[in-house]
Amino acid sequence: MGDSRAAVRRSAVLLAIVAAALLAALVLGAGRLAERRATAELAGRAAAALPLATASLAAVIEKQRLVPTVLARDPEVIALLFVPDEPARDRLDDKLAEIAADADSAVIYLVGADGIAIAASNAGTPQSFVGSDYGFRTYFTAAMAEGRGMQYGLGTVSGRPGLYLSQRVESALGALGVVVVKVELDDLEARWRESGLVVQVTDAEGVVLAGTDPAWRFTTTRPLADEAATRHGLQLDAPLRPAPLRYDGAGQASLAGAPFVFAAGPVGPAAPGWTLAAFLPAVPAIGTAVRSAQVTALLAGLLVAGIGYALLRRRRWAIARQAALAALNADLERRVGLRTDQLKSTNAALAAEIGEREAAETRVRVLRDDLAQANRLSILGQVSAGVAHEINQPLAAIRTYAESGGRLLDAGHAADARENFREIVGVTERIAAITQTLRGFARRGAGEIRPVVAEEAIDGALALLAGRIRDAGVTVRREPVPPDVAVVAGRIRLEQVLVNLLQNALDAVRGVERPTVAITVRATAETVAIAVSDNGPGVPPDVREQLFMPFTTTKETGLGLGLVISGDIAREFGGALALEPEEGEGTVFVLTLPRAAA
Repeated sequence: MGDSRAAVRRSAVLLAIVAAALLAALVLGAGRLAERRATAELAGRAAAALPLATASLAAVIEKQRLVPTVLARDPEVIALLFVPDEPARDRLDDKLAEIAADADSAVIYLVGADGIAIAASNAGTPQSFVGSDYGFRTYFTAAMAEGRGMQYGLGTVSGRPGLYLSQRVESALGALGVVVVKVELDDLEARWRESGLVVQVTDAEGVVLAGTDPAWRFTTTRPLADEAATRHGLQLDAPLRPAPLRYDGAGQASLAGAPFVFAAGPVGPAAPGWTLAAFLPAVPAIGTAVRSAQVTALLAGLLVAGIGYALLRRRRWAIARQAALAALNADLERRVGLRTDQLKSTNAALAAEIGEREAAETRVRVLRDDLAQANRLSILGQVSAGVAHEINQPLAAIRTYAESGGRLLDAGHAADARENFREIVGVTERIAAITQTLRGFARRGAGEIRPVVAEEAIDGALALLAGRIRDAGVTVRREPVPPDVAVVAGRIRLEQVLVNLLQNALDAVRGVERPTVAITVRATAETVAIAVSDNGPGVPPDVREQLFMPFTTTKETGLGLGLVISGDIAREFGGALALEPEEGEGTVFVLTLPRAAA
C-alpha cells in the first residue's frame, strides 16, 4: 500500500515537472512569435510611411525647381544680364525677395556668365550674395553646360546647408547666366519629427544630407571611394565621420545603439541618386508585444493546467456515474422507441395534410393564371377596335401606293414607282409591329422573370391603346426615360398591368375638358416607380379603402378584378401597386418594381 502511494506521488511530481517545462516552452515560444509579428507590423508601418515621406520631399524639390525655371524666362532677368543697370537690379532684388517669401525659398539669386552674383533676394543684408563668386560651384557649372543643375552643400556665405537648384538663362546669343534657388529643408525635417518617424536622406555615395536628427547630417553610411571629392562637392572642410547606423538584417538596423525597423527607397526623378529611409523604434512596440504575449501564454497555460487537473478529478466521479447512466439510458431508449412510433404516425398524417394543401395551392395558382389570361383577353376585346383602325389606315395606304406605283410604271417613271414600293414595305412593317404586339399580349404570360426595359413595356402598352387614345382625344404626357432603366418582371404581364392602369385612366377622363393622362418614371438604385395619373374626378373616399378588394369598382360594367390581378402580378415581381393619397384633382396609381442590374 505504501509503495503504491509513493508511486502515485512520484508520478504526480514527474507530471508537474513536465507541465512546468511545457509551460516555460510555451511562454518562450509565444514571446518569439510576438516579436516576429511586432517586427513585421513595424516594417509594414515603416513601408506605409515611406511613400508619404518621399512624396513630401519630392514635392518640396519640385515646387522649388519651378522657381528658377520660370525666372530664367523673365524679361527683367534677361534684360539685367544683357545690360547691368543699378535701378533695374534694385527692382529685381525686390522681386526676388517677394518670390522667395511666397515660395518659402531660403534665397534666390542671379549669377552672371562670369560666375559673379549680380542680384539676390537677400541683397542689402549682411549675408547678401551680390558680388560673390559662384563660378566654382557645381550647380553653376552644370547649369551653364547642361541647362540645369542640382547640388546639396554648405553655403559659402551663410554657412547653412541646403539644396541648390539652378537653371540657365538663354538668349539668341547663347547662355547669359544662371538663376539659382537655395532650399533649406528645416521645415520638412520638423514635420517628419512631429510625425514620430526617424528619417534619413542620403545621396548616391551614402552621405546623410537631411533627416530628423541634424547631428547626423554629413555623416556616411558606408565607406567613400574618394572622400576629398565628396567633401569638395558638399563644400565641407571637416572630415566626414561614419553615421551611428548599423544594419542588423533585412529591415532592421541600430541607430545610435537603439534597435529600429526601417524601410528605404529612392526619392525619384526629383532628386536622382537620393535615397530616403524611414525608421521606427523597435524597443517599445516589440517589448510590449512580447510581454503581452508571454503573459497571455502563461495565463493560458495555467488555465489549461487547471482545467486538466479539474478533468482528472472529475474522471473518477464520471466513472461512478457511468453505471447509473447506463441504466437510465436503457429506460430512455425504451421511452424514445415508444415516442418514435407515435411521431411516425403523426408525421404520416401531417404529410397527407401537406399534400392536400400543396394541391390546393396549385389549383389556386392555375385559377389565378387563368383569371389573369381572361383579364388580358378582356382587354384585347376592348382595344381590338382601335387596333383594327390602326391596321385599316396602313392597308389603305398600301392600296394607294400600289395603284400609283402601277401608273408610274406605265408612265415609265421606274424610280418613282420604286420609291412607292419602298413605302409599301415600310407600311407592312408597321402592320407587322402592331399585330406582333397584339399576339404577344394575347399569349399566356410565361413564368420567366427577367430584366425588362421600362420604356419598351410602356411603348407596348400605349401601342395596344393607341386607337382608343386617339379617338378619345386624350393627351398622353410622357417624360423621357433613360434606356438603361430596366425592371425585374415578365414583359407580357407587365404590359397587362400598364394597360389596366391606362384603361382606368382613360375611363376616368371621359367627359373631362382637355383630358390628360401622364406617365412618369422615377428610378433609384434599387427600385423603379412607374406612375400613371389622370385629371379625372378621382376615386370616391368610400371606395379608396376597398379599391384593391375583389369586385370593388366604380364602373357600371366593370367586374372589379383588374386592380386585384394587377396587384397580384406586381407582388409576384417583388414589387407593389398602390393608389397615392389624393392631393388635388385626378388619380395617381404607382407601380413600384425592383430595378434590374445594369
